[in-house]
Amino acid sequence: MGNRAVVIGGGIGGLAAAIGLRRVGWETVVFERYPVLEDAGAGISLAANGIRALDTLGAGAAIRAAGQYQRTVSTRTPAGRWLARMNGADLERVADTPIVGIRRAVLHRLLREALPPGAVVLGEEVTPERPGLAEADLVVAADGIRSRFRARHFPGHPGPLYSGSSVLRAITAEPVALPSDFDLTWGPGIEFGHIALSGGEVEWHVVRSVGADRRHPDPLAELRRLLTGWHEPIAALLSATRPEDVLHHDIYELHTPLPGYVSGRVAFLGDAAHAMRPNLGQGACQALEDAVELAAAIAEESTVESALTRYDARRRARSQSVARAARQASRMGQQLRNPVAIAARNLAISAAPAGLMARSMLRCTDWTPPALAEA
Repeated sequence: MGNRAVVIGGGIGGLAAAIGLRRVGWETVVFERYPVLEDAGAGISLAANGIRALDTLGAGAAIRAAGQYQRTVSTRTPAGRWLARMNGADLERVADTPIVGIRRAVLHRLLREALPPGAVVLGEEVTPERPGLAEADLVVAADGIRSRFRARHFPGHPGPLYSGSSVLRAITAEPVALPSDFDLTWGPGIEFGHIALSGGEVEWHVVRSVGADRRHPDPLAELRRLLTGWHEPIAALLSATRPEDVLHHDIYELHTPLPGYVSGRVAFLGDAAHAMRPNLGQGACQALEDAVELAAAIAEESTVESALTRYDARRRARSQSVARAARQASRMGQQLRNPVAIAARNLAISAAPAGLMARSMLRCTDWTPPALAEA
């Protein structure tokens, strides 16, 4: 088979796919429609499977060095009562891989730097109708949740649907002292979370059950109103944030699973294949798994067709299972409103043995990457 690949989309999944394909000897170019990459974004917590994928791609050491290990993980009520507290070091020993908090902008930059000059072409929006695209031996559609390639190759698919939740997030402009590195607080229909970052700054997010497209002229003022009386350091985190740094996005997902991640010589990857709710922190991790599995299949199979058949078999069932688990976690966590149901959930979490909670957290991260021999 040939060895020329085109990746559509320069996000985390697209860049990782390009790194993997180049690592196994394929000529690969990434087309990104934005003319300038401003490294915008908040933070991200990479679970064990995401770190394993980055290690396999040869980028793990740089990400570990730039990130902050999550040594303490907790869940709380708005009044500050601890529902669960886990030692991240214990989780690391069980998973043999740390949980790492990192700025999305830093992760994105380090992935770009792992590619040679000229491998990422900015300001070019590649559509399925682009002349010459059929000459590529492989096309990787990593063009996001509103993928044009998905719409073209799966015209009967309904596309992304609103999840019922919206997220506001930012990184503080200064360090803030934290009681734990990774923390979630659940109120009725709302979640506040934070992730410790290197340097002492903190990524925080607020997920709300609210109608789509609802915006506020002063998001921080609205959040202070909504979170009045919630435990510290929530107020301190909001106070340490510049208004212009707050990002607001509605959360969409592919509620209807794709019937396949392959169409001809097009492989779908990341949000284009399996956009999911963020409640398990697995969106980027699943895209990184996609990238490794695709590169391994391309390296080991004799034809592109057989490689893509293997990729689909390895990725579709697993990623769609994780997406279902993320939807369930959303419904039982942030979206839960009934006071009786909330009390029952909180009691179940508080009573659960630490080992059971650890296994629950690690269930979606249980993935062993295939070997990826460098060509």
